[in-house]
Amino acid sequence: MSNWLLGTLIVGIFIIVGLAGLYLTRPLVRRLHLIDHSHNDIVGFYLAAVTVFYGITLGLVAVGTWETYSEVENKVDHEAIAVGALYRDISAYPDPVRSALQNDLRTYIRQVIDVGWPMQQRGIVPNNASGALSDFQRDFMSFEPNTERQKIIAAEAYRAFNDLTESRRARLNSVTDELPGPLWLVVVAGALLSIASTWFFHTASFKMHFWMTIIFSALIGLLIYLVASLDNPYRGRVSVSPEALERVYEQIMFPQPK
Repeated sequence: MSNWLLGTLIVGIFIIVGLAGLYLTRPLVRRLHLIDHSHNDIVGFYLAAVTVFYGITLGLVAVGTWETYSEVENKVDHEAIAVGALYRDISAYPDPVRSALQNDLRTYIRQVIDVGWPMQQRGIVPNNASGALSDFQRDFMSFEPNTERQKIIAAEAYRAFNDLTESRRARLNSVTDELPGPLWLVVVAGALLSIASTWFFHTASFKMHFWMTIIFSALIGLLIYLVASLDNPYRGRVSVSPEALERVYEQIMFPQPK
């Protein structure tokens, strides 16, 4: 679903709920206000308290989802850096080991981008690239450095390989990151209760109450859309992309001639 369609759908649902509740509760509210506008001050204080508590809660949730999104981006960037460093290290190996290791890394990164990423976007933890990584490890461990220079390069490559495996595991562990169900229940229920608090105002002009309800409901819907679009960093239009890995593949593994 595109961003504008998701946002329109969420905002529209909350506006419909707000207006439906306004029309349905208006006769009851008129009976509760013994005199015109008699309890508006109390309703205003109550609405202020509800929106403050809900605003703080929703703000913390939004910050948490953004931090999770940023952390996942950093994990992908770290994996791309590790792949690039490892590829550069093994470029100093002698042939035919160098060609075999470079081919294994190219296969690995294409498997992650072309096959693994679409699976992540569906909420599936991919394991398709483990074969290419195992092939790289087998070829990598089969090489015995002879000179001091080769030993230094092999040690650096080994550290880069460990960094790559750790970064890959961290990325896979974050595929299913999302807000838990109870927290979503609090967010949605708090939004509905906040909108419901506005229904208890009694205004002389129903048109003013009508448009105030639309604006307030739309604001709540926009905040919910913000949290929903950032929740689960691999899904939706607003999601973490494999752009960092693509850059490593294009700029380091297959650099364009100048």
